[in-house]
Amino acid sequence: MSYLKENLGTIIVSLILLLIVVLIIRSLIIRKKKGVTSLSCGCDCANCTLNCKKRI
Repeated sequence: MSYLKENLGTIIVSLILLLIVVLIIRSLIIRKKKGVTSLSCGCDCANCTLNCKKRI
């Protein structure tokens, strides 16, 4: 029991970080199931505003 008392701060911070990671992964999975991509142009190079062709 003294171990828990001595490391309570570390345990709480670790649980909060774990919760954040789980929520991020959950969000990514939901977005993938909905078909949302990370590209803002929707994978249509003709309408892309990122000037990808100029960088290549």
